[in-house]
Amino acid sequence: MAMKRLRVLGSYVLLMALAVTTLAPFVWMLFTSFHPPLSPIPTPDRLFAPREWAFGNYPYVLSFPELPVARFFLNSLVVTAAVVFVQLGICSLAAYGFARMTFRGRDTLFTVFLLTMMIPAVVMIVPLFLVVDKLGWLNTFPGLILPYPYLSTAFGTFLLRQFFLSLPRSLDEAARLDGASDLQIYWHVILPSAKPALATLAAFAFIWTWTEFYWPMLATSTVDMRTLEVGLSVFKDAYGATNWPLQMTAAVIVMAPALLFFLALQRYFVKGIVMTGVKG
Repeated sequence: MAMKRLRVLGSYVLLMALAVTTLAPFVWMLFTSFHPPLSPIPTPDRLFAPREWAFGNYPYVLSFPELPVARFFLNSLVVTAAVVFVQLGICSLAAYGFARMTFRGRDTLFTVFLLTMMIPAVVMIVPLFLVVDKLGWLNTFPGLILPYPYLSTAFGTFLLRQFFLSLPRSLDEAARLDGASDLQIYWHVILPSAKPALATLAAFAFIWTWTEFYWPMLATSTVDMRTLEVGLSVFKDAYGATNWPLQMTAAVIVMAPALLFFLALQRYFVKGIVMTGVKG
């Protein structure tokens, strides 16, 4: 019994050490952002006790006179919200077809579909850029939004399909007895039962899109179409590597929405990951 308690205690100590190690950079970033501009990198003894608390760093960065940071934030919000919506729609429809419908070659088609996950996204960037250019969508919201679901639909479809397979077929059969069509079953039966999986995919899509840098950098050419991640990289370059408080303020502004979104969906996210184990 004593050895068991010792092992449990050791496990908790290890987990706490890992948690502290993981959180330390974020804590350092947050408290550094409250130091006065042009302050040196804070030492551990000064991190939580700056010479004055510079809460004005956040309004200053958001209203930075040389860069429209508020516009960057709005662009990221519009692009991310649209991507999450499109991703959920496309992936849930495809997953419903692969999980609940029967047609010739379904499993073979799904296997080929999954094989596309093995293609690195960076390999498709150049042809994707050329397609978007030919469509005249460069430096537009469609050009920023539509490539994201294209690059990650296979993963989202796989995730939702695994969850849909865990739902009892009796739900479909009962709905069909009431005269429901496939689309009605999808909308009124499957989706309400799949909230954890949908929240999981939404969290992934939000975080991937909000923190994406490479594609928005390629697809935009004017300042007013930049997303927050790309726009604040310009903010960083404007200060070089000297103004740490303002750079950390910009980093917190980028990170906070993704963190808050994840925390809001955390209950569904964990449940969705657990329930979307490989099946069938």
